[in-house]
Order: sequence, then C-alpha cells, then structure tokens
Amino acid sequence: MMKNSFTTIISVDQTPNEAFAAINNVRGWWSGEIEGDTDKLGAEFTYRYKDAHRTTQKITELVPGKKVAWHVTDSHLSFVKDESEWTGTDIVFDISTRDGKTEIRFTHSGLEPEIECYGSCSNAWGMLIGGNLRKLISTGKSQPDVFA
Repeated sequence: MMKNSFTTIISVDQTPNEAFAAINNVRGWWSGEIEGDTDKLGAEFTYRYKDAHRTTQKITELVPGKKVAWHVTDSHLSFVKDESEWTGTDIVFDISTRDGKTEIRFTHSGLEPEIECYGSCSNAWGMLIGGNLRKLISTGKSQPDVFA
C-alpha cells in the first residue's frame, strides 16, 4: 500500500462474512454498468459510468470475511488529462473485527493527492463506501445511483 493512497474506514454491526458478501455484490452498491463476475478469484469485470469512467478490474484476492482486492488493468477517465490514471492501481477492502463491530478499511492504492483525479475520485469513493456500501451491508438492499 502506498503511503498517501486514499483510505476510508467504516464500521457496521453485521458480521465480517456479511460485509464480504456485500462488497462482492458490486452491482448492489457501485453506480453504473457492470459486466462480468465480481465474486470469483481471477475474474475480470468492467465498470462503466456514462462516458466519464470506464475501468476493468481483475479480482486478485478473495479471502472470505477478511479481504477483497482488485487490480485495475485498464482505465479511461474522460474528466482528467491522463485518462489512464487508475491503470495499475489496486482497490483493497480489509475486513476485521474491532470493538464488537465489523470494520472495513478501504484503500485505493495509487489514488494519491498528487494525481488529478484525487479530489473527485476520493469524494466519489467516500459516497460509495460510506453511503451505498454501508447501507447495503446494513440493510441487504441494493442502493440507488448516487450520481444520478
């Protein structure tokens, strides 16, 4: 993990396995169109949000109740100068138990303050993780598109 990469932490009352299942139900919390499997080690899925954002993630780690990791193999962000800023970055969910709650530590390794996307992308991750993912874990219900 890079030192200045974007990180946010949420805590929920549900079990680590419930959090793990919700994270892997990407269509339930990540706004936009998703093609491919999001819950199988080695699988790749593509995320697309209008013409602004397209990324392909390869699932590199799946440890039930403990960890999910995706490696971004391709990216196109139309709103920044370097449209491939996310290519080669890693998106990691570390799941643990702390003080009787399940804690999810989300890190987008490579999303650092020095890159152009940091402001808008870290804000979007904050809404998705702290809003949609937290609600999906807590309620079990898919969340609406936060960017609509």
